[in-house]
Amino acid sequence: MKSATHPLRWLPALLCLWHAGALQAQVDVTTYHNDVARSGQNVYESLLTPSNVNSTQFGKLFSVAVDGDVYAQPLYMAHVAIAGGTHNVLYAATEHDSVYAIDADNGVVYWRISLIAPGGRPFNSETDINSDCTDLVPEIGITGTPVIDPDTGTLYVVAKSFVGGRAQQALHAIDIATAAEKFSGPVTIRAAVSGAAYDAVANKVTFSAALENQRAALLLTNGHVIIAWAAHCDTDPWHGWLMSYRAGSLAQEAVINTSPNGQRSGIWMSGGGPAADADGNIYFATGNGTSNGTSDFGDSIVKLGPPSGGVFPVLDYFTPYNQGALAAQDRDVASGGVVLLPTLASGQQLLTQQGKQGTIYLLDRNSMGKYCINQKPACSGSDPQIVEEIMHSSGGLYGSPAYWNGNIYWTGVNEPIKAFSFNAKGSGLISTTPTSETTQSFGFSAPTPSVSANGNTNAIVWALDGSSDDSTCDAGKNCLGLFAYDATNLATLLYKSSQAANNRDSPGSAVKFETPIIANGKVYVGTQGAVSAFGELGTTKGNPPGSVSLGGISNVSGIAKTGAAVPNGGLDGSGDAYAATLLGTSITWAGSVFTLGAADTADAVSIKTIPLPAANDSVINLLAAGLHGAQLNQVFVVTYTDGSTSRITQSVSDWHTPQNFGGESEALAMAYRITSSGALDNRPFYLYGYSLSINRAKTVKSITLPDNRNVVVLAIDVD
Repeated sequence: MKSATHPLRWLPALLCLWHAGALQAQVDVTTYHNDVARSGQNVYESLLTPSNVNSTQFGKLFSVAVDGDVYAQPLYMAHVAIAGGTHNVLYAATEHDSVYAIDADNGVVYWRISLIAPGGRPFNSETDINSDCTDLVPEIGITGTPVIDPDTGTLYVVAKSFVGGRAQQALHAIDIATAAEKFSGPVTIRAAVSGAAYDAVANKVTFSAALENQRAALLLTNGHVIIAWAAHCDTDPWHGWLMSYRAGSLAQEAVINTSPNGQRSGIWMSGGGPAADADGNIYFATGNGTSNGTSDFGDSIVKLGPPSGGVFPVLDYFTPYNQGALAAQDRDVASGGVVLLPTLASGQQLLTQQGKQGTIYLLDRNSMGKYCINQKPACSGSDPQIVEEIMHSSGGLYGSPAYWNGNIYWTGVNEPIKAFSFNAKGSGLISTTPTSETTQSFGFSAPTPSVSANGNTNAIVWALDGSSDDSTCDAGKNCLGLFAYDATNLATLLYKSSQAANNRDSPGSAVKFETPIIANGKVYVGTQGAVSAFGELGTTKGNPPGSVSLGGISNVSGIAKTGAAVPNGGLDGSGDAYAATLLGTSITWAGSVFTLGAADTADAVSIKTIPLPAANDSVINLLAAGLHGAQLNQVFVVTYTDGSTSRITQSVSDWHTPQNFGGESEALAMAYRITSSGALDNRPFYLYGYSLSINRAKTVKSITLPDNRNVVVLAIDVD
């Protein structure tokens, strides 16, 4: 069992580790922001240091195209028994309702599972609820970050679909090794509570699968899977909901609505997740809505006890003195996530949070302060009953803070990342001004930082600039940016992805609210239609054992850039081609790195004999695709230097429609292709990998491709 990021541990273990000196451990990232306290720190990182994180030694290792945008934070498990071996695995979820298991060291896709309800499709907020909501486009599937139980090897995830004319949300429990559904899942999410809310019918408020947005990350605590909801663009009627499901059976255990007698009050936290303490108590922030301190908790920070008897007991809460003004002015408290801070020497247990108003709240978790307007004497202009309140600390926050070694890191919109000290000289307070800040300012939505460190040394603050959300990354413009700073002095920039020449390190097109994860010497980033890995250059496992050059042989223009007509009839002869921005310049599959041809040239091969390096190899690896439908029983002929041949029969899936033929796997899934006019065809397209076994006792000479223009090969290597 790995203690670094196990979802049932954080505070006791790390209090010891912060004094333990140099640390080395294999790390899992099983939940949003590393642990149930939502600290955002990995204190077991011994490979990445301020001395080697620079554009000379550090950069993008590989990218894996996926079939939709990645708003959910990726997760990471080390030493997974999968695909006949033991591998470090990255798990990524998309808005196309897919989950991927990807080799975290070389990008091989071990499996992909679609969680679209049978007969359905991903949800579309513009058409399926008749609104002008473009918060998540072009589709909505999996938004909230899943959670993994490492003890049972189970990934829990909520997928949203549109089927039979209505929306459906379902909780899935997926085996991390096989992608099989577990515990008789999935279960459709349904709920109703008593109340007199603005949408109540016969004093019942019913959960709406269409209007409720499962934005917040999932939480796993003491065997309970906790899920929270808010809205799509405030499209009425909606409420904040929080539900618990038993991890081992998917049975619904408890439900709470945060405004059963009013309206709204969503739990979204810009993708952050509810936090939990060692006793299983749950903490979260809510947004604009009604608030009365008994049943409705708009613009509040709420503490619930563990689920019991079908309900969550409300143990405590804090509502700012100006809650009415916050709700009226759309100044959600819940735009920011909570973080539980280390227990002080006095035994005091604190949490901190800030939202759109830009006020830092520091609360005692055992006496949160409730609503001071109702207290005697009533407050005015501030919240004197809480531990600390720092007004105007930012211009507004959309994300979560990170904590490391007595420092809290926040980023306001159009502001730098700022470090604030916590408990300096035993004060038990947060510094009222930053102790350091970056020279770079960040536009909306501004980063949610993450921290890597080796105990209390070599700490790095990592951040993603997603200000170009909803734009397409092209030629280094409108791209997501990855930044690294010295955590002890944020004025020291260590690395940014735009520093390397020729857009070498561009992660791709941005999504908002995304946060990087750091594990075992690598940084992982989700984007529009891809997941990328960064690390020390030259450390990718599986460098090509025998790459085959297709230069001078290529006769198909299969890869194209956006905005211009595809040359020479494209990949399929009809003017369509793979997108260069999604393929990149190389692809890692089956332990090999394949170099691709240049876009808008002859860069692929069909109906040709390809010379191979003379060697006693055992396998030929191909990246290929079928066109105009699946191409069945295609014959590849391998010729040896002694004149003998081997005939290998292999069916090849159409590039738009995977058939999962024997001997075939998806090397890359892409969110779109380039059409003959240079526009985007926003449907998923695929490139497949094939390993053809050959006679190692003989010296290989060449491979002859099928006599079929509808089978095209983009890259080859031999091993």
